[in-house]
Amino acid sequence: MDDKQLMAQIAAGDQAALQTLLRRHGPLLQYILKPILTDPREREECLADISLRLWQRAGDYAPERGQFVPWLTVLARNMALNRARRLRREEPLDETMPHGDGSAEEALLQKDRREQLQTAIRSLGREEQQLFFRKYYYCQSTAQMAAELGLTERAVEGRLYRLRQTLRQQLGGDLYD
Repeated sequence: MDDKQLMAQIAAGDQAALQTLLRRHGPLLQYILKPILTDPREREECLADISLRLWQRAGDYAPERGQFVPWLTVLARNMALNRARRLRREEPLDETMPHGDGSAEEALLQKDRREQLQTAIRSLGREEQQLFFRKYYYCQSTAQMAAELGLTERAVEGRLYRLRQTLRQQLGGDLYD
């Protein structure tokens, strides 16, 4: 049974379908959560939250809009980042850290910067895009990336440095530092 069918069964209230889906994609979920949530207890809590979200919102998945695994990956990553942010909220904020003023102009500037970054990322080669997403989207450590890519940590650091330089040039220098 494929993931689409399982999601349809989950939407209909089939708990066994949810268990099957979680067994099938559990290693992927752990892989995504581990760099973001280093505490194993927090990862387990996040997995429980993901399970609950899948159960409650299985009907939100629309197969015509995209494949299941990327949808699940984004769901897991976002939930892990939200949990990590909540955990960090307990730390006092640095008053010297710049932040937006919440104006419409600031929102428009952020949207424009986001679009420029997306265009710059799309212009990168496939390997460079993978490095970018591993480091800055999935929050993987250099050591993990090196081990999985069969490279030394120094080689990964060098590639990331060149990648940042390329993006900096495409985005107009130090504007995004």
